[in-house]
Amino acid sequence: MSRFPTAGHLISWAGLCPRNDESAGKRRSTRMRKAAAWLKTTLVQCAWAAARKKASYLQAQFHRLRARRGAKKAIGAVAASILTAVYEMLKTGALYEDLGSHHFGRQIHRLVSRLQNLGFAVQITPVAAVA
Repeated sequence: MSRFPTAGHLISWAGLCPRNDESAGKRRSTRMRKAAAWLKTTLVQCAWAAARKKASYLQAQFHRLRARRGAKKAIGAVAASILTAVYEMLKTGALYEDLGSHHFGRQIHRLVSRLQNLGFAVQITPVAAVA
């Protein structure tokens, strides 16, 4: 992996970086560029499969991004995450460890502290599961 100094260079080479093209306040196309078509196609297919894996980090990332950006942009981000993980595994020789779907649960604590900073008393109680 010495060909690519960072994972970002590999993601850019694979064509998984969305463009940031804006001029005079107008946004132009943000499509991913055509590059390494075989790799990008494979990664996108893997990302769709990973988005359907229950209780995984990649599924949680997909659902979190899909709400804001849409399904296809979210899949591009998941594919880039997969490629980043592969880069790190090949470079360091480490095994893949899934962070789990609870990884994004930290948002609850951030929102609670934000409300407390605004002067509200917050107490969180979990809702009982409905069967």
